[in-house]
Amino acid sequence: MDQKADSAARASARGELGRRGIRLGRIAGVLVTMDWSLLIVFALITFALSVGPLPAWHPNWGGLMVFATAVSAAVLFIASILAHELSHAIVGRRLGIDVRHITLFVFGGMAHMENEPRSWGAELAMAIAGPVTSILLGILFFYLAGVAAGPGAMDTQDPMAALAKMGPVATVFIWLGPVNILVGLFNMVPGFPLDGGRVLRALLWGATGNLVKATQWAAAAGQGFAWLLIGSGFAMIFGIRVPIFGEGPVAGLWIALIGWFLNNAATMGYRRVKAQETLGDLAATDVMHRDFEAVRPDSTVRAFVDQHLLGTSQRAFPVIENDRLQGLVCLADVRRLERERYEATRVAEIMTPIQHLLTLSPEDTAGDAMNRLAERQVNQLPVVADDRLLGMVTREDIMRCLSFRRGR
Repeated sequence: MDQKADSAARASARGELGRRGIRLGRIAGVLVTMDWSLLIVFALITFALSVGPLPAWHPNWGGLMVFATAVSAAVLFIASILAHELSHAIVGRRLGIDVRHITLFVFGGMAHMENEPRSWGAELAMAIAGPVTSILLGILFFYLAGVAAGPGAMDTQDPMAALAKMGPVATVFIWLGPVNILVGLFNMVPGFPLDGGRVLRALLWGATGNLVKATQWAAAAGQGFAWLLIGSGFAMIFGIRVPIFGEGPVAGLWIALIGWFLNNAATMGYRRVKAQETLGDLAATDVMHRDFEAVRPDSTVRAFVDQHLLGTSQRAFPVIENDRLQGLVCLADVRRLERERYEATRVAEIMTPIQHLLTLSPEDTAGDAMNRLAERQVNQLPVVADDRLLGMVTREDIMRCLSFRRGR
């Protein structure tokens, strides 16, 4: 395999997940991905600190010192958000909730659950872990600021004078302290899908024994809070000062966008749980389809395109040899290869190998399939047992089943 084909194979192996952001690695077995939109947060924090608090606190600092301190604060803030999400993942995994992936993005972070919590107690413990972590981090940063500033530096009656005496390290810590505490408190607002909304859902679930009803009520609370944010944001855009949030068109636009995101997330969260109820105890094997075309790994890309890819609506093709699934190949894999190499390149060189595929087992439910399709933003999942392909579950299969059951 030459260098270009090898690069194509490696890109395919990374899968759809890696192409949507920067893979930061694995922590405690959890894949951490940074969405490109997080760069907006990094830039905003760096800019805001560079032109606002830092020059006011340290008028004698040069521009380079101010900028370096602002960058350090932005990096540590993102690391704090990662710690918040990791606490969700670690607690969830200990309680049987499969969390394999964390995404950091413009509105914070998200621990992607492969399955819904099996009990209200597990939901409660996982939900509250994040805010507790953020608040503890805030307290820790206050302590570290005192250590870095030196004895007596925090005891002055003049806060601005105390800040002016602090070095860059203590300044970063003193900023991160209240910010992390505010993040923890904000996430405890009882509106789904914020952590406080999940706490509310857990308590309602425990009281009623009905996850769907609990989600409906928690989502309604989340939508109410979201519309409060949207309304406050628009008021700030038009120059009205809003208690707690303040004023200003830039801050107002940001708050309105957060409200829009929360409203959509609350709606989708309820729809997903409702869909899981509709699917009931159906297994993935009950909704999968078996009428698919397969490809041999030694077929050329040219033969794959001409004989399989063109003239069919199938999106992904299993690569099978000796009745064993070797991987999946799709149009995106072909597009990464130059046309003049189609004849000389084998399908095995561009496919996503089975070890890098997200698969389903016969024991997985249709609800598990729906969750994984949504969380990973893929269109199909193979159902595999002992490396043998049993069938494929697509978004269309799930939607067809939901439509039939709702109609019935």
